[in-house]
Amino acid sequence: MGDQGGGSAVPDDEWERFQRESAHGVPDAPKEPSARARIAARRLRKKPTASQIWPGYAPARPRRTKQGWYLVGFLAALALLIVALAPGQVAGWLAGEEQEDTSLAAESVRPGQPPGPVEGRPTLSEPFKGSPAARWADGAAGITVPDAKATGWMSTEQVARSLGRTRDFLVAASLDPAVLKGARPAKAIALINPHQPDIQDYLSTSFRAPSKTNDPLLLFSRFKTAHTRLVGDVVKTRGRITYQQGDRGALRVSTDVTYVYPVVSAAAGSSEVERTIVRREVVMDWDDPAKVITEPGTFSLVSYKIDVTNGGCNTYNGYLTPAFGTGRDTGPGDGPEIDPYDRSTSLEERMGKGCGVATRM
Repeated sequence: MGDQGGGSAVPDDEWERFQRESAHGVPDAPKEPSARARIAARRLRKKPTASQIWPGYAPARPRRTKQGWYLVGFLAALALLIVALAPGQVAGWLAGEEQEDTSLAAESVRPGQPPGPVEGRPTLSEPFKGSPAARWADGAAGITVPDAKATGWMSTEQVARSLGRTRDFLVAASLDPAVLKGARPAKAIALINPHQPDIQDYLSTSFRAPSKTNDPLLLFSRFKTAHTRLVGDVVKTRGRITYQQGDRGALRVSTDVTYVYPVVSAAAGSSEVERTIVRREVVMDWDDPAKVITEPGTFSLVSYKIDVTNGGCNTYNGYLTPAFGTGRDTGPGDGPEIDPYDRSTSLEERMGKGCGVATRM
C-alpha cells in the first residue's frame, strides 16, 4: 500500500546505510561551514581588492565664483590702462630692474655708442645709483686683459707676464687705497723704467711742486683726506688693454680705463654723495733690453692722457679736488659738453680746450 501521509517508502537496506553514514560520516564529503566561517566569508566579499583602494586623499578643486572672475578681469583691465597711459614709465621700471640686476660683459673693443640714461641720485648706501657705472665691475676686474701671443722680441709667456704687470701698474696707480688717500705711489713708480730722464724729472717734480705740466694726476689718482672722503671701498672701472709690436721690436701696450670714485666732503656729518670720474689713456713699451737701456720688469712710458670730471678743473695741487652741491663741474664751462661715461671715442677725439661741461655724473 502506498503511504497516505505524503512520504515515500524507503527500502530497509538503504535506510540502514543512511543511519550508518549519519553516525560516522562519509570520507571526502563536503562539510557545511560554521556560523563564524560564514560571517568571515561575507566580510571578505564586502572588502575591496588592492586595485580598488585609494592611495590618498585629493581635495576637490575649488570652483571660481562670479566675484573671483570679476576681480581678475578688473586687475587685467587696470594693467592695460597703465601700459596705455604711461608706456615709458613701465618700460623704465623694467629697464631699471634689468639694469640693476645685470652686469655688463667685459669691454674687449671700443663701444659703438655711449651708455643710455640712468635715473636716480647716489646715496651713502648706494653710491653708484643713477650712474652707468652701477653695472660696471669692481676694481681690477673691470680692466680687460687680452689673450697673449708672441709679439716682437717676446714669447707668449713673456707677453702674458708683461700684460699682467701692466694691469698691476694701473691698480697701483689708480686703485691702491693708500694712494687714493694721498700716499706716494711707490709700487707704481717702481714699474717705470728708471733710465728715462724726462719721466724721472716729471715724477720727482710733480709730487714736490705740482703744476699743469708736472701734474701727478696724469698718471695717479689721489685725494686729499682733509677735503674729500671716499664712500666705501669700491671703485668702479671699465676699460681694456691692447698690444702690438712697437719700435725696435718692443711690446707696445695701450691702456684705456675709466675710474669712478664715489666721494663726500670730509666735513663732519657730510652725506651728500658725488662722483669723481677719471679716464686715462696710457701707452707704454716693454723694451728689448738688447736694444734699449732698461731694467727687468719695467716699461718705458710713451704717452699719457687724462680727462677728469668733478676733480677740480684748472686746479693743480696734486690731488683730485671734487666740488660738492652747486659747485660741481656740471655748471657753466668754457669747453665742450662731455658725457664722462662715453667710451665710444678716444680722448684725443673728444678733448677740447678749457673746462668742459659734464652732462652727468
